[in-house]
Amino acid sequence: MHVLVAPDKFKGSLTAGEVARRVADGVTDEVPGATVVRLPVADGGDGTVDAALAAGHERVEVAADGPTGSPVGTAFAVRDGVAVVEMADVSGLRLLPPDGLAPLTATSYGTGQVVRAAIERGCHTVVLGIGGSASTDGGAGLLQALGARLLDTAGTELPRGGAALADLDRVDLSAVRRVAGRTRFVVASDVDNPLLGPTGAAAVYGPQKGAGPDDVAVLDAALTRWADVVEAAAGPGQPPYRDRAGAGAAGGVGYAALAVLGAELRPGIELVLDLVRFADHLPGARLVITGEGSLDEQTLSGKAPAGVAAAATAAGVPVVAVAGRVALPPERLRQAGIARAYALTDIEPDVQRCFTEAGPLLQTLARTLARDWLAPEKEDRT
Repeated sequence: MHVLVAPDKFKGSLTAGEVARRVADGVTDEVPGATVVRLPVADGGDGTVDAALAAGHERVEVAADGPTGSPVGTAFAVRDGVAVVEMADVSGLRLLPPDGLAPLTATSYGTGQVVRAAIERGCHTVVLGIGGSASTDGGAGLLQALGARLLDTAGTELPRGGAALADLDRVDLSAVRRVAGRTRFVVASDVDNPLLGPTGAAAVYGPQKGAGPDDVAVLDAALTRWADVVEAAAGPGQPPYRDRAGAGAAGGVGYAALAVLGAELRPGIELVLDLVRFADHLPGARLVITGEGSLDEQTLSGKAPAGVAAAATAAGVPVVAVAGRVALPPERLRQAGIARAYALTDIEPDVQRCFTEAGPLLQTLARTLARDWLAPEKEDRT
């Protein structure tokens, strides 16, 4: 019998790995004989590579271009020929200061560099987590790093960034096919937006990346030109790739992955649970503890705790959650498979201290959780 601790990060205070460690320490503080398995997870965005590394993947360092071209140090995770690449770590919005966003020129090129490094290492499958991107370039930068040539009417290579796609005349994808043609791509994404229009990449997510109304119009027109040219070269698909759910993910990286790389799109947490072999740890588990910084309505829409709870409940293992704050009533939590949630705000009403002292508070909270669910007199719960 063991306890499985599988949380996501507490954004702004603790990584998923730190959450798992603090919970595990709290459990063993209260129940010294408990066997605790730590398995931090993510939902396909920030923390996806860390989750893979914690589950035993190897870290491979890569030097790449950040979203505005500045060099960044990043890495992918690899095991058994499967590489895990995290867009947020190389082309992510968090790499730019709030006053340094670049909605028209930010690029996904660095993500393509990491993907290429994984392919050149011999990986047969690339799992790409695309949450948290800084760019709205339709995945053009990703493809440029894999060898695509984007040319204007004079035959000149276009600069990087979404706005430049307005001048696109033709695209040469032959090098992409040579480099990536034998690689399987799986994209972790929970976004169902199409590429274009009022629910597309520019309109919905552009403002988060610094785009004003005029910028959104420029980007949507440029992405329309991009789709026209790509589909003339690669075929429109049935239904058209530009209209497919998820094409608008990560500023259109979903589109490039679908239309050119032949990628499969999967819900982020499902994919991560497969990567970390979550199901292998469920047999014999007495309790699963999951969590994230805020348990709210977004949690129920494909976030990590909901995915963990669904998988554990299906296996007949009870689930409880820890969080910085809980904004869901008990009935909603139970419907999601979470028997009970424990919040830092339950024991510390000062929200700022919940951020600055999250680790010690979480460990204290985990001791309470362990008394409730794992003490000998609670055996009848399971």
